[in-house]
Amino acid sequence: MARTHDGTLDPDEIIMPKRGENDAADEARRAARDEKNVRKNFWATVRKAARYIPFMEEVIAAYYCALDPETPFRVRATLIGALAYFVMPIDAIPDFILAVGFTDDAALLASVIAMVRAHIRPEHRDAARRVLAEEQIGPAA
Repeated sequence: MARTHDGTLDPDEIIMPKRGENDAADEARRAARDEKNVRKNFWATVRKAARYIPFMEEVIAAYYCALDPETPFRVRATLIGALAYFVMPIDAIPDFILAVGFTDDAALLASVIAMVRAHIRPEHRDAARRVLAEEQIGPAA
């Protein structure tokens, strides 16, 4: 941490620490690891959670947005982080607890989707609608 001329911690450094090259590389590695986990577990988790998350179409659109190379890195990393939490079976409220297991996931996903909504393009939403229709994923499935 940087210190001011009088020896106290620099408040700007506390709020926005300076980032080095290793920080960016670590962030990229973490995002790649999380993306691999999301790709592996996403669809199985969607099938389990579909009846508990009423905005599953938006979640799937966010998935397509996160995997789109045209999406800015920070948006992709944010979405991948939220989706990685979604596919983890053990989290703040374990997903195997019926009816409430996905409430923490839903809250996180809703917040993140609201933050990056402008980056979720019509083609992401169209792909989500197609998958929901073709795979018959949802409360009625």
